[in-house]
Amino acid sequence: MDQQDRQAAFAARLERELIALAPVAGPLDTIFVGGGTPSLLRVDLWRDLLRTLSEHYDLSAMPTGNGEFTVECNPESVTRELLDTLVAGGVTRVSVGAQSFHATHLKTLERRHDPAGVSRAIETARAAGIRRQNVDLIFGVPGQTLEEWRADLDRAIAMGTEHVSCYNLTYEPNTAMTARLARGEFEKADEDVEVEMYHATLSTLRAAGLDRYEVSNYAKPKAECRHNLAYWRQEPWLAAGPSASAHVAGHRWKNVPRLDDYLSIDDAGFAPMTDHEAPDGLRALREHLMTGVRLSEGVSGTDMLHRAQTLCGNSPAKRLNNVASAFIAKGWMHRDQQRWMLTDAGFLFADSVASDLMDCIETV
Repeated sequence: MDQQDRQAAFAARLERELIALAPVAGPLDTIFVGGGTPSLLRVDLWRDLLRTLSEHYDLSAMPTGNGEFTVECNPESVTRELLDTLVAGGVTRVSVGAQSFHATHLKTLERRHDPAGVSRAIETARAAGIRRQNVDLIFGVPGQTLEEWRADLDRAIAMGTEHVSCYNLTYEPNTAMTARLARGEFEKADEDVEVEMYHATLSTLRAAGLDRYEVSNYAKPKAECRHNLAYWRQEPWLAAGPSASAHVAGHRWKNVPRLDDYLSIDDAGFAPMTDHEAPDGLRALREHLMTGVRLSEGVSGTDMLHRAQTLCGNSPAKRLNNVASAFIAKGWMHRDQQRWMLTDAGFLFADSVASDLMDCIETV
């Protein structure tokens, strides 16, 4: 969160951007507020933002249950006043960043909340009328044992949430965790233990009625995160705020990441963008392969081959079919009514499968 007290300036700037984007939005089926810690924003500023949304956007799908409005929350910043405000503004779902129920691992992850605060946050959300909740967990934390991970899963299940996200800890460049690893403050988790944790995740959550619908996401039937499904299916979405990314009519772009730039540059409300990519059929096909195979529903092999042949010719399409067939023979994928879908074994190698399928598509 910004170290200066610029919440009011940020909220006012975000309101201007939302108003600028409204004419091209149409009715909204999903809204997702995430990145940073949205629940730290002052309640009065939340009221202003939610009022701006209701005045300038068609949110009629939200109260009917046909829409989804998610806000990410950290346990320590959840209050009844905040959640009552969110509900009044149309929010239907919260995603609570638990990460772990063990204080030692929370310290390693530089999270400061009390593990018991996760349950309190979920209970407060329900009391406020938010029927849908997600809990985020992380496995592969340095020093974490298989037994501790099983205990984390059991705690999440005991809350009765309909959706659980389980992420394998990764070390991204230029992050605090990666720098600490390089300094020798801890060692990476053993890969064999991480594989055991993966299998424990699948079996434990399935037994509780939450099946995997994406590499890291598990839900009860019809409780999948609709906004994330739209992303993985390559559907269009608008974006607002610093670092927000958008995908509209084949165009992709990001807003500038630095808050200073976002606050100081105002083009009739629109935010300055960076990393714009114009529509490109080859890129779109590669991205559809990359994100589509992450889903349990997979991708349409017929559609992928048709697009490959149209864009690249017979040879790349044949190569794509051969690679998919090889993964099927290996037991990492299977066909179901011409859809290419990862098996449980294949999900362990989802990135590798996606990379090999994408490499079949020639780039220009």
